[in-house]
Amino acid sequence: MLRRLRSKVLASVARRHVSKRGIDLASFSFIPETTKAPLQRIGLDPLPRMAQIRASEPLHRLDLPFDFTAYLVTGHEQARQVLTARDAYSTDIRHLFSGDGPATSDDIGGLGFTDPPVHTRLRKIVTPEFTMRRLARLEPVIEGIVDRALDDLEAAGPGADLAQELAFPIPFNTICALLGLDYEDTQAFSKLGSARFDATHGGAAAFGAVSAQREFLFDAVARQRKEPGPGLIGQIIRDEGELISDVDLAGLADGVFTGGYETTAGMIALSTIMLTRDPAYAELVRSGDRATVDRVIEELLRYFSVVQVAFPRFAKQDMDLFGTRVKAGDVLLVSLSAANRDPAVAGPDADTFDPFRVPASGHLAFGHGIHRCIGAELARMELRIALPKLLNRFPDLRLAVPEAELEFRQLSFVFGIESLPVTF
Repeated sequence: MLRRLRSKVLASVARRHVSKRGIDLASFSFIPETTKAPLQRIGLDPLPRMAQIRASEPLHRLDLPFDFTAYLVTGHEQARQVLTARDAYSTDIRHLFSGDGPATSDDIGGLGFTDPPVHTRLRKIVTPEFTMRRLARLEPVIEGIVDRALDDLEAAGPGADLAQELAFPIPFNTICALLGLDYEDTQAFSKLGSARFDATHGGAAAFGAVSAQREFLFDAVARQRKEPGPGLIGQIIRDEGELISDVDLAGLADGVFTGGYETTAGMIALSTIMLTRDPAYAELVRSGDRATVDRVIEELLRYFSVVQVAFPRFAKQDMDLFGTRVKAGDVLLVSLSAANRDPAVAGPDADTFDPFRVPASGHLAFGHGIHRCIGAELARMELRIALPKLLNRFPDLRLAVPEAELEFRQLSFVFGIESLPVTF
């Protein structure tokens, strides 16, 4: 009885936030208990509830207190189908913002929340910088960044926090170099990245971080309009000039930064936990050839799936999907972590880390379709450089506390850990 009453109260509160322009998501200070499962884990693993849903319901309806219907997709094949159907869904979420509060529709942009043909034009602008040939010139830069981070870790001594000394600085400084940004207060800015994906306190804190981070990037774009820098922002300004607006360019920079920073930082820290569990795992990365290291990295990407849920898809029209009638405007949330643990493609031991795994199909850690992460190869390069260097520099690397005492993020779209004490 109390549970039903609470649900009705929450739904009533939610409906009061609905305006003619949409829902002021930034004003919500709660997330319904029944919707938390895709963002929660037990240690490193998704909740068992996710496997149960995947085995029984191709399309699972979520209990949301909004005036629209949302469904969760957990199977690998179903996830690929939804993520590939570019003409059936929209990822533009600006209609959900009422225009007041800590964030407005103007704070939303970039590739992830943009539909074709705008998405096609913007992605075409930025894609050349993420080809293997262009990224190759960043390799010595990344190696220098990793070496300096390893020096800092060693200087901090046994008990040092690998997350703060190594995992966060590597992608942060790499993205700064790629974009051509020079931040004085990197620590304060980096915290905005974590806050952006944290749903613990509902939408207000996350969208406040969106506003602050995008404001910073707007200022950077404005400065480089006058004097283009050596990185991606400056190159786009030189190539596109007034053909690209400050809003679009800041959105691209924002997407590159948030997509390539927090995710890779999480992967470096989490991978360290896994590779130090078994000396055989560490040795594969420490001494293995390029093909071996790449295979281990792909399994780490599949196993952790740090981006837990893909960009929301809004149905453009009524359709029958996996035996369920979906109406125009309904929301589909694809659980990448559940899809990557699907036994149908990963095998019966899908919940086990296996560096020798040969899955039936590629993993979805970077998404799929037109919104697949544009920085996937950059992330792989950073992991390929950082992990062998770390394990060679510190052959006796191990956790400084029992793994059971580590505190992982419990309600974040990007899974990770804030602190990882290690000894060597």
